[in-house]
Amino acid sequence: MNFKENIKIAIYSIRTNMMRSLLTMLGIIIGVASVIAIVTVGNGGRDYIVGMIRDMGSNSISISVNAATATASEYITDEDIKAIKELDMVKYVSPMVMSLGSVQTQKEQGLAIAMSGTVDFAKVMNTPIAYGRFFNQDEYDAMRPVTLIDTFSSYTMFGYENSVGEYIDLTLNNQTVRLKIIGIFDFSKLMGSATSSLAGGSGGMPGMPGMDAMGAACIFILPGNLVNAMMGSQGYYEMCYIMADTDENLESAGNAALNVLYSRHNNAGSDKYMMVNMATLIDLLDSVIKIFTIFIAAVSAISLVVGGIGVMNIMLVSVTERTREIGIRKALGAKTSTILFQFLTESVILCVIGGTIGLILGVGGAIGVSAYMKIPMAVKFATLVLAIGFSSAIGIFFGIYPARRAAKMTPIDALRRD
Repeated sequence: MNFKENIKIAIYSIRTNMMRSLLTMLGIIIGVASVIAIVTVGNGGRDYIVGMIRDMGSNSISISVNAATATASEYITDEDIKAIKELDMVKYVSPMVMSLGSVQTQKEQGLAIAMSGTVDFAKVMNTPIAYGRFFNQDEYDAMRPVTLIDTFSSYTMFGYENSVGEYIDLTLNNQTVRLKIIGIFDFSKLMGSATSSLAGGSGGMPGMPGMDAMGAACIFILPGNLVNAMMGSQGYYEMCYIMADTDENLESAGNAALNVLYSRHNNAGSDKYMMVNMATLIDLLDSVIKIFTIFIAAVSAISLVVGGIGVMNIMLVSVTERTREIGIRKALGAKTSTILFQFLTESVILCVIGGTIGLILGVGGAIGVSAYMKIPMAVKFATLVLAIGFSSAIGIFFGIYPARRAAKMTPIDALRRD
C-alpha cells in the first residue's frame, strides 16, 4: 500500500466519523488558534510599541537629576544647557519639563498638560508638526506667549484640528497667560494611543472617551523659560535630552555632557546625575515583550498536548473498532510497516486538518484583535509553518502508540475478535 492510498483511507475514515473527528480535532484547533493569535498580536504589539518609542527619539540620551541626593544648586540650569550644546558631539539638547494646570477658551475649559523645553525640543523628541510651525529662537529668548497644541486638543477646544492663529488661556501656578497657537502637533504619533486617555469629551473627536466634570485634557508644548517664569522655578530642570551628531557618538556625547554637569557643579564622582540611553531601553523593552509573548504562547500550547492525548485516545478506539480489518489485511500479506503507516497517516492528517482550521481561526482572531486595538498585524510565515509542523509532530508523537498496537496484532488474534 503506497502513501497515496494511506491518505485516501485516512480521509475516508475521518469522513465516516465526522462528528467524532471534529471533536477529536477540537483540542488541536483551540491550541493552534490561541498560539497563532497570541504570537501574531504579540509581534504586532511589540513592533508598534518599539516603533513608537523609536520615533520619539531612539538616538537620544536622557540625563536626569537624582532628586534623592541632589541639592537645589545641583539641578540642571540654562547655563548648563548652553554649555552642553557647545560640545562638538552634541547636535541638539533640550530640557524637558512637564507641568499641570488649566486651560480655557470662550466655549470650553479643561485640564492642561504643558511640556516645555528649548527650540531643540522638536528635534530631540521628534515632534510631528501637522499644521503651523515650532517656536523659534527669537520667540524663546523673548519669552513670547506662543504655544503648540495637539490635534485632539485643537478639535476639543475649537471644534477643528487646524486652530493655528487662535488664542487660548493657560493657567499654571495661579498665573494665567493668553497664548497664541502657532503650531499643531500630532500627539498620537509622538506618544501613541496614550492620547486617548488624555483627551476627549463633549466636542471631542468621535469615538473618544467622554469628558468628565473637569473638562478635556489638553497637551501643550511651550518655551521652557516662559513656563519657568509662570512656575517661579528660576530655570532649574530635573531632566534634559541630548541628541548626538551621529548614532556612533551618542554614548560619548552623553558622557561628555555628564562631565560638563559634574564640572560646573563641582560634584564629580557623586551620583547626582543619571544617564539613560533610549536605544538601550528600547532593546530591553523589545526583549521583555518578546519573552512575555513566548511565555504566554507556551502556556497556550499546553492545549495542544491535551489535544494530542485526545487524538491518541480516539486512534486507540479506531484500532479496536477495526481489529477485524487489520486481521484481514495481515492475512492477505500486509506488512507490519504498512499497518503502522496506515494508522500513523490517519493520526497526522487528523492533526494537520485541525491545525489548519486553528491557523485560519487564529489569524482571523488576530486580525479582529489588531483592528480593535488599532495595532498593525505581524503575521510571520515562520509562525504559520511552525504551527502546521507542530500539529504534524503532535500527530506523529501521539499516533505512534496506537499505530504500533495495530501493527503488532497477529492475524489469528485479530480475526478471532468480534
